[in-house]
Amino acid sequence: MRRLSSLILLLFLLLMLPLLVFLAQKTQKYLSRATGTPAKIIVDTQTNLGPLPEPWKALAQGGEEKEKMLTSTIPLVKALSPQYIRIDHIYDYYKVVTKNPKDKLVFDFSKLDQTVDDILATNAKPMLSLSYMPLAISAGEITDEPKNWLDWQEVVRKTVEHYSGKENKNLADVSYEVWNEPDLFGNWKTYGKKDYRLLYLYAAKGAAQAKETNSFKIGGPATTAFYKNWLDELIQYVYQNKLRFDFFSWHKYSQNPEDFRTDVDYLDSLLARHGGSYLLPKYLTEWGSDSENSPKHDTNFDAAHAVAVIRRLLDRTELIFSFEIKDGPPPKEQVFWGRWGMLTHESVGLKKKPKYLALELLTKMGGQRLNLTGEGSWVTGFAAKEEETIKIILTNYDQDENHNENIPVTFTNLNPGNYKFKQTNLDGTIFDSVEVVSEDQLTKNIFLPVNNVVLLELKP
Repeated sequence: MRRLSSLILLLFLLLMLPLLVFLAQKTQKYLSRATGTPAKIIVDTQTNLGPLPEPWKALAQGGEEKEKMLTSTIPLVKALSPQYIRIDHIYDYYKVVTKNPKDKLVFDFSKLDQTVDDILATNAKPMLSLSYMPLAISAGEITDEPKNWLDWQEVVRKTVEHYSGKENKNLADVSYEVWNEPDLFGNWKTYGKKDYRLLYLYAAKGAAQAKETNSFKIGGPATTAFYKNWLDELIQYVYQNKLRFDFFSWHKYSQNPEDFRTDVDYLDSLLARHGGSYLLPKYLTEWGSDSENSPKHDTNFDAAHAVAVIRRLLDRTELIFSFEIKDGPPPKEQVFWGRWGMLTHESVGLKKKPKYLALELLTKMGGQRLNLTGEGSWVTGFAAKEEETIKIILTNYDQDENHNENIPVTFTNLNPGNYKFKQTNLDGTIFDSVEVVSEDQLTKNIFLPVNNVVLLELKP
């Protein structure tokens, strides 16, 4: 009888185990929220930390469509003042490379030129991901190595001469990124038969052979995530072979903004091992909250996440390319379907998603960076002064989508007088007031709902 009772008790405990684990996880999550630090923002209006970095002024568009994919978006994209726009699929989508009956390479950039011209119409410069392998020279599919590496070298040379060449498109400061996610598209490694280092070697040689060009940049490897073996092997190979390498690039998707900063910390420590190479510019050429379709891409979640990530990388990366500009053609004419775009597809009417609105608020930031302290567990941000206007952008990002916050925001070292205060919310609503400063500081209490962004401006 005693043995039977023990067995029943054991069975009961086993059945209850999943529930106990679930309750423990919920309790841990609740306690972490309860013990988080609320923000108490203080901005010293008389500090000057130098020009405010603007790494967010870079956008990317994936292979959603083959032709005129950006044409309809030009006015809306131009409003975000991007410095660079990245595209891939330049060889397989636009039929740049073919062979004539005599087995000679023939180049036709006319279709790719249309998309590049759309990029230029936004006042941005193109970043061209040198991908994928033209079928005319491939040993198999578009993700395979070439039959002859000298053909790949020639393809890159012609591409650089066409866009950066003074006798052709005559563009300055074009960036060329060798491949797109080589670890995924082609299963490339840094060793063996499909060795990315060879892909880079012949691309760099081709770029070096380009004649009469304006300034340009070439780099890579644009892997799906930050992999230290790719960095170590590639950097060593580049220096051993004295190849040009102007930037290191990678991709990242995570709902935890700290993960993005952790990558950069690790990247800097690895680069430091290679002497002066720690100064190598760092480009995050594709990033977001989730690499898969998700309803969050259509909501304030992605807007708050974007500003939270940008805050972490503000002074740590040169450019971070938000992915992507617009959704691909939707199924069954759905307006919102969890795609990555900041804009919906034109077939259902171009509409701004919250992430676009967040970048729109960021375009108003500029000037000299000010010292901002008092960020919390959920609320983060940064400040700047442009002429006489003090600007603060704040995000309240919570992965669990629970935390609202009342934030005291204090402007210190003000001159006495009357000031115009303006609060612009993510949804476009604006609150104005006139504030009288009799001493040297002003405090405003700002309510910021969960996963929301706000821009604050104060000027005499």
